[in-house]
Amino acid sequence: MRVLGIETSCDETGVAIVDTAPWEAGQPAGKGLLGQALYSQIAMHVDYGGVVPELASRDHIKRVIPLINQSLKESNSTLSEIDAIAYTQGPGLAGALLVGASVAKGLALALDKPVLGIHHLEGHLLSPLLADDANIQFPFVALLVSGGHTQLMEVTGVGEYAILGETLDDAAGEAFDKTAKLLGLSYPGGPAVSALAKLGQSDHYQFPRPMKHSGDLDFSFAGLKTSVLTQVKKLQLNSPLTKADHADIARGFVDAIVEVLVSKSIQALKKSGMKTLVVAGGVGANEQLRQALAIACEKEGATVHYPPLHLCTDNGAMIAFAGAMRLKKNPQLAQKHWGFDVRPRWPLDQLL
Repeated sequence: MRVLGIETSCDETGVAIVDTAPWEAGQPAGKGLLGQALYSQIAMHVDYGGVVPELASRDHIKRVIPLINQSLKESNSTLSEIDAIAYTQGPGLAGALLVGASVAKGLALALDKPVLGIHHLEGHLLSPLLADDANIQFPFVALLVSGGHTQLMEVTGVGEYAILGETLDDAAGEAFDKTAKLLGLSYPGGPAVSALAKLGQSDHYQFPRPMKHSGDLDFSFAGLKTSVLTQVKKLQLNSPLTKADHADIARGFVDAIVEVLVSKSIQALKKSGMKTLVVAGGVGANEQLRQALAIACEKEGATVHYPPLHLCTDNGAMIAFAGAMRLKKNPQLAQKHWGFDVRPRWPLDQLL
């Protein structure tokens, strides 16, 4: 079965084609990714310091059909060989989601193929299984960490998710972006702050570790962001911030947020009794987080897995893969629905 996946939830237009045959043959799931294409709108939104929804929607309209053609060419497939179409149903920007949904439904109707809406976070959640060397078995604990979400999940199978903890305010990636603005860094803020932190000293600024010892698995990053703002304003009272100040503040911020994410992840492993941690989402590409999790998990006798770096951001491969996994588990999902049913707000626990 070949599944075409379309992702248009925010500012990346992603398309991919996957084949279920490698899973049935016992090969790594990554071998089933036949072709993919991705276009990022970062350059268009950088002047605004963030994503402009209307511009994002209009650009998806321009990109999605050429990207579908590119993915078909790369995978040596034709539209007639596609068995099902998966698209991001939500959560995300309403206008952007409607672009992907309309194209997916139009193609499915024209080809008389089944179409399936996928939860964006489920795509991220399952994306580490797409690594060529992935040897991940259910159950496991998942850390979903991105610009819009920070959650710890207990995953016992495809579609079988329980929320262990989540952010009460800002997501980790959102805190990265807001800190980047405070430091005058360009959008997107995560990679910029991470790179700057490598040049800073870890002992110059000690920021709070919110909820590290709260006893539960929830997060809160709004206070950390406020602490960074307070420190920046305090330094600016005397003189403009130097390059060293910027680097030291970035280092203090990254150290704090990584320490909280690692601490909560290890707590989740201990409470669940599991020994496998899967990390997904854009912040999962953060080098400091990966290094700290590797050390902490090794100490606990646990393993940690990530998607390939190119699949940490939003992409069509994770949507196609999640759709294929869903259909493989429950072929009755392969139905033909033509209405536009996007869900801009869609908590993952409602997926059940």
